[in-house]
Formats: sequence, structure tokens, C-alpha cells
Amino acid sequence: MTRFIVLALGLCAGLSTMALAEGRERIGYGVLFTNDVIGDTKDRWRTGSVASSRVWADGWNGAAPAGVGELLEFRFNGEVIAPEDLSRPAVQDRPFVGALSFGLHTHFKPAWIEYSAGADLIVTGSQTGLDDFQDFIHDIVGERNISSNVRRDQVDNAFRPSGVFEAGREFNFGMARIRPFAEARVGVEDLVRAGADITIGMLTRNELMVREPVTGQRYRVVRADRPGLAFVLGGDIAYVDKSDYLPARSGITITEDRARLRGGAHWEGRRGGSLFYGVTWLSEEFDQQSDGQVVGSVQFRLRF
Repeated sequence: MTRFIVLALGLCAGLSTMALAEGRERIGYGVLFTNDVIGDTKDRWRTGSVASSRVWADGWNGAAPAGVGELLEFRFNGEVIAPEDLSRPAVQDRPFVGALSFGLHTHFKPAWIEYSAGADLIVTGSQTGLDDFQDFIHDIVGERNISSNVRRDQVDNAFRPSGVFEAGREFNFGMARIRPFAEARVGVEDLVRAGADITIGMLTRNELMVREPVTGQRYRVVRADRPGLAFVLGGDIAYVDKSDYLPARSGITITEDRARLRGGAHWEGRRGGSLFYGVTWLSEEFDQQSDGQVVGSVQFRLRF
């Protein structure tokens, strides 16, 4: 795992130097933590992830620039997916997945519609060290460790290129905003998705929000820095054609329809400290999955 951390740091340093050389400055940063410990507490399936973004551009005027590539987002994500029982999983449960991804994305708004597009390199398998990291965390909290069979059957070591494209338009109704969107993903998972997000409150207005891939929660990256509250509700449905996280060798069948329902609240104080907490219901991702699950997401910034 250490070599991938070094690789990520080197990649970020290289891309940052490139962005500076082209006259951009870093205008935002955001990170969102997601875990079922702060959701339904059941430690299974889409059990934990982190999404982080660093954004470079020639300033920010309250909206993404019109041109493709004028604003660059360097993205690093990590995710652990697990069977329901890590020590003695059911015969037809999903395999363990450790995934780290490094990507370059751009956000642009030539007219009324906002677009984002980008590519990621997703590293999977025991080479990520996330199975060992999961055991380390479980040792601390006194939970079950991963059995040798689960380790052996985890998704293979691989480097998987992936791409994502999203288009959305925000409609303002006073204190409320509604943003329908459509999304397509290819690579580690091939899917198309449509949905909408509703925001009530002034906070997050004129900010760059980035969508986290597991839950669809949008987290703050380029901020307007004003105190306030905002409540969010959202949902979407996807058609899934393929998932490398659910390989045929595992003996399970992909559920083609995948739904998410989410809600949460953003708060920012007068000194700049901020907090977001959200919950997301995720529908079943394979036919043998007994039910959906609920995960929680947190973003925070401390200011004293």
C-alpha cells in the first residue's frame, strides 16, 4: 500500500506543478468520508470509502468556466467492499474488494447546463493493502478479521481505466434549488444513471460541488465561505450493464436496476468551521443480496 501512497503523492505533485505552469492556482479542496458504521452499523457490502478532490483554475466567480479544461480537479478515492460476513461469508455473497483510484476531471458550464467529465485509473486487489488496512481497523474496534478464504477470493490485482461524464442543470426557486442530472460511467462499472438533487438553504450556493461515486452525495470543494445551513435531498436510478466488482466467477448475478436515496445537512459557522452529515440508502446490487443498506457520510472543517 505504501508504494501507492507514494505514487499518489508524486502524481499530485506532478499535476500541481503542471497546473501552476499553466497559470492556474489551487482554488478548492474537499474530502468526504463514507461508512456504514455511521449508517446502519452493519459493516457489510459498500462498507467504507473516502473521496477527495483538489481543484485548480484561474480563479472562481461562482460558477464553473465555459471552457473544457479551464478548471481541473485532481481526484483520489479509496473504497472497501465486503461480503456480509468477513470470516464465514455465504456461498453466494459478493467478493471482497479493495480499490484505490487516481483521476483527472474537468468541470465546465458553457451555458445553462453544468458538465463534468474525467478519467480515473482504479487499482484493485491485494496490491492495494486495503485488506490489511481493514483488519487493522477491525483489531482496534474489536470486530471480525478477514478470513483466508475471503482474502483468496477477493477481486484480482488489476489496473482498470474508467471514465465518467455528468450533465446537470440547476433551477432556482427562492431558497430551494432543484438539480436534475444524468450520468454515464464506463470501465470498472458500465452504467447510465438519472436523478435529481434538492437543496433548501443559501449555503452551498455558487460553490463547486463534486459527486461522490458510491452514494451520490455532493460535497463542497470550492466554497463561498459564508455561515448558514442547507438541507439536501436526492435520489437516482441506474441501469448497470457490467461490474468488475461483481465478477462472474463469484457465482452471483448483477442486479441491473440500482437505486439510491439520500439526505443530509450542511452547516457553516461564523469562524469558518463547517460540518456535513448525510445518510444514503443503497438498493441491492446483486440478486442474492438479502436487502439494501444505509451508509453515512461526513465532511468537516475545523476553524478555531
